[in-house]
Formats: sequence, structure tokens, C-alpha cells
Amino acid sequence: MSAFKCGLIAIVGRPNVGKSTLLNRLVGFKLSIISSRPQTTRHKILGVLSEDERQFVFVDTPGYQQRHRSALNRLMNKQIQSALAEVDAVLWLIDARRLTAEDRQLIPLLPASRPVILAMNKVDALSDRNRLLPMIDSVRKLHPFAEIVPISAESGDNVEALKNAVAAHLPDAPAMFDADTVTDRSERFLAAEYVREKLFRRLGEEIPYGTAVQIERFEQGDGQRRIAAVIWVDRPAHKRIVIGQGGEALKAVASAARRDMEESFGGKVFLEVWVKVKSGWANDERAALSLSGE
Repeated sequence: MSAFKCGLIAIVGRPNVGKSTLLNRLVGFKLSIISSRPQTTRHKILGVLSEDERQFVFVDTPGYQQRHRSALNRLMNKQIQSALAEVDAVLWLIDARRLTAEDRQLIPLLPASRPVILAMNKVDALSDRNRLLPMIDSVRKLHPFAEIVPISAESGDNVEALKNAVAAHLPDAPAMFDADTVTDRSERFLAAEYVREKLFRRLGEEIPYGTAVQIERFEQGDGQRRIAAVIWVDRPAHKRIVIGQGGEALKAVASAARRDMEESFGGKVFLEVWVKVKSGWANDERAALSLSGE
């Protein structure tokens, strides 16, 4: 009988390359929020996938970038560096269509002492599949990758092969979590993330980078949850944008977030959402810590 395998795998990459989509695909549950905005993910999230003879503990990280210099961005970059120091393997995600300067910024951070599997995402978006092999030959020179696997996190194409490639580099070790565990994060944390996702999806570029969601009340009983959330913004003008004319934008955000909560939590949710102003919070490290969900 083969030994049980279990290990930590960091999923890293530049902003908006598909890390959260991949994590959700791998574990079969909506853990990480997804939008077209770069750096939607702000937190290190564990996603657990348990199978008969192996357990994957994926660590989803914020997108690494150096353009923004706020306290919030420094905290997110620290999370990536911390994750790389703790894991058994690294899954680096790039866009199969192009390698950018932001991708290259991550190369010096890739550990030499741990296997790095390169996942080339969005192959379904390639206009010409003949471009894939030259791209693989090019990226192969950047790092001694343990494996290179083209995938589509969106459609699931070749994700099973990627999972098997990762499993080949997991250590023999007992499971870290019960078989029915999918994350180390609480429902309270996920509730805040679902509200934040709907904000980004609803308001797009109108909503500023310095926006946070904090759960002030989370009560559970009789198969129901009563949740009160605060959306923190940097300026009064941002508050008006989030609320919208006649409260229409805020109502739409709350309604969409509530539906996600009910589907994920498996029960009725009563959600109240307010908007409050806290100027300069994203540039204050203490405030960024307290309002970023950590």
C-alpha cells in the first residue's frame, strides 16, 4: 500500500492571472473571490482538497506587484513571501498568451530548495495554439521548473493533469485536516469576501482601491444567519458611489452577496450592509491590518 501524501502548495502569480479561479476549481468550492480588478485577493487563504491517498493544502496568495506603495500592498506582498517560505511546493501561474514584466518580478522570489510547478493558464484564450510550444521553450529558461503544465482554470482543461503533477512532489505525511474540511477560514471571513467581490463586480473602476469590508455581527441559529457588514471607504464621495442613486447600487451588492452566502453556507441569510468613511486607512498599516480581515 502506498504511503499517504500531504503538503502545502503556494499558488503565486501576478495580479489577475487566475489564481483564485484555479483554487476554486481545485477544491470545488468558492473560497476566493473573483473579479476583473487586479489584486481582488488580499489574504492568504488555505484551500483543502482531500482524496483517498493524498491531501492538497493550497495556499492562495494576493497577486504580487510593486506599482502600489500603500501599507495595504506591503502587507499583501509580505503574505506572498511568507507563504513561499512555509510550503512544500510552489505553483506559479502565468498567462499562456504572454509573459509580462510583473511576472518576471516574481522569479527572484521562487525558492531554489522547493519544486516549482509552472501552470500556463488561459490556453483556451490562445488565438493560435501553435504559439504554445515556443512559449513553453521560452519560459523553461527562467527557472528549473519541476513541471510545466498548460491549463485553463476557467474551463478545467488539463487541471487534473496539473493536480497530478503537484501530487508527485508532495511529501509522505499524514493529513493536516479532516477529509470534509475545505478551508481554514470561517464563514464570517467568507461573508466579508463575498460582499467585497460584489462591490468590485458591480462598480468596476468606479470603486477605489482603498475599500474594505468588515463583519460587525454574525449570528447563527435554527439554520439561519444574521449578518451585519460595514463597507469602509476612504472619502465621502466614494460612499455616495457605493450607495448609488436611491441606494440602488448598495442594494444590488447586498442582494448578490446574500445569494452567494446562502449557496455556500447552506441556509437562509439575513444581511444588512452599511457604508462608512475612514480616511487614509489603506496607507495606515495598523488600519490596513484591522480592516483587511486579518
